Amino acid sequence: MRVWRWSVLFFGVLLMGLASCGSQGHRHPGKMIFRYNEAGGLVNLDPAFSKDLPHIWVCNQLYNGLVQLSDSLYVRPAIARSWTISPDGKTYTFFLRKDVFFHNDPVFHGIKRRVTADDFVYSFQRLANPKTASPGSWVFDNVADTKTGKAFRALNDTTLQIRLKRPFPPFLGILAMQYCDVVPQEAVTFYGNSFRKHPVGTGPFFLKNWVEGVKMVLQKNPDYFERDSSGHRLPYLDAVAISFLRDKMTAFLEFTKGKLDFISGIAPSYKDEILTRTGDLRAKFRSHVKMLKSPYLNTEYLGILVDTSLAIVRNSPLRIRAVRQAVNYAFDRKKMIRYLRNGIGIPGNKGIIPPGFPTFNAKADYGYSYHPEKARRLLAQAGFGPGKPPPSVTLVTTSEYVDLCKYVQARLNDVGFDAHINVMPVGTMREMKAQAKLMFFRASWIADYPDEENYLSLFYSKNFTPNGPNYTHFSNPVFDKMYKKSLSVVNDQRRRKLYRAMDSLVMVQSPVVILYYDEVLRFVQKDVSGLGINPINLLKLKRVKIKRKER
Repeated sequence: MRVWRWSVLFFGVLLMGLASCGSQGHRHPGKMIFRYNEAGGLVNLDPAFSKDLPHIWVCNQLYNGLVQLSDSLYVRPAIARSWTISPDGKTYTFFLRKDVFFHNDPVFHGIKRRVTADDFVYSFQRLANPKTASPGSWVFDNVADTKTGKAFRALNDTTLQIRLKRPFPPFLGILAMQYCDVVPQEAVTFYGNSFRKHPVGTGPFFLKNWVEGVKMVLQKNPDYFERDSSGHRLPYLDAVAISFLRDKMTAFLEFTKGKLDFISGIAPSYKDEILTRTGDLRAKFRSHVKMLKSPYLNTEYLGILVDTSLAIVRNSPLRIRAVRQAVNYAFDRKKMIRYLRNGIGIPGNKGIIPPGFPTFNAKADYGYSYHPEKARRLLAQAGFGPGKPPPSVTLVTTSEYVDLCKYVQARLNDVGFDAHINVMPVGTMREMKAQAKLMFFRASWIADYPDEENYLSLFYSKNFTPNGPNYTHFSNPVFDKMYKKSLSVVNDQRRRKLYRAMDSLVMVQSPVVILYYDEVLRFVQKDVSGLGINPINLLKLKRVKIKRKER
């Protein structure tokens, strides 16, 4: 009994110590400690397993890769100070900085351990090795000879070379993913399976404390290599404190009390509390909270199976292009965003490529807007109209999106469809979609990497499911020719011209109905500065400052 009581006392003291990091200005006067909540929790701090946003966020504080992305999604130097690409687009040579060191860790026996090209060779081979079982191993699918060790070569301590099987212009953007961060072999070998909770990286912060499911504290790395424009070493913050409150409403209440510095996204539980119907910040928050908004690389759409070799398609009115176009014209995307999403999102009136990419053009001459009369004319052109049976369609969705799909259903029926809704469990719907067993379904695509090709790959005929992302089974020889050509075009302007042409062709053929382009929302305390926003919703804390005020 005495042991139990002392254990409880020790744990309570530990929690108080950790909580003090979340009460700066009271227990740590003069210290800048940034506090945020991670409702989903964290289980692994190894970048090879940073497959979702919570883990990507924390790994971005602990590690670095060869390159990084600006908030405008341009590739910028990180540990690589510069690089060259061979004329054939297949050989990338990176020249590394000489002032980058791994975090101080007992495994280095008190010696400052500098990062070399061999560390990247090890990290990349580890990522590609099936034994690692990393969900990010696919990033090197286009790299030559990963099994023989010839794919990644250290020409010397500061020169790294990567050889691709074929040209692939998005490759630089892929290298900016957290999967590709550098780790030291000594630490991975020493900690083994425990490396997930003993991270050793090069990032602006290192792990100080972690009580799983309770609190995590990251501390400033005094040897971090990046500096600001005035020559001051980053980061500005002294620490980052992460809590793990699972209930988003509870976290929101902590934010309103000033005990969290920011929250990301909007949950139904507090959506109407903080936002007006038009998506503006409510008046009571404006004195102490600022709202940041950015396009998000997430396109929400309805998919239509168009492969007429399938029995499910041969008897569907949606096999007819005019009918698919009629669906596109039948509903008002602006009203849908305003009344069902509190103004959050951009109406999907263009193509599959969302805002946030240079290829997106709000004035492009392709895409669809609300035009019910045109929808009725297209149905009549397809053989449906007054005195004839309406085209019957069933839209499959999950419970989370029923409200949106019911809105579309009502508008389809207004213009002459006989539309129905079928609600399925997420797993069932995912499996049936992959097996081409759903004729008409709600879907979304969040970019795996920051290049428009990622979206256009949804329509390449070689990417038919179940092994690829072409869930609509769209096949067009003109599109395929442009898609293959774009993979070898290194010049950005020429490649984006092809991207626009492909996007336009897809919208004319209409295997998809774009609902909206999502947006990133951040609510930030006004005493926080330097926290930007970007279309991939990456959390960057190295330039954040806090001027704490009592409220």
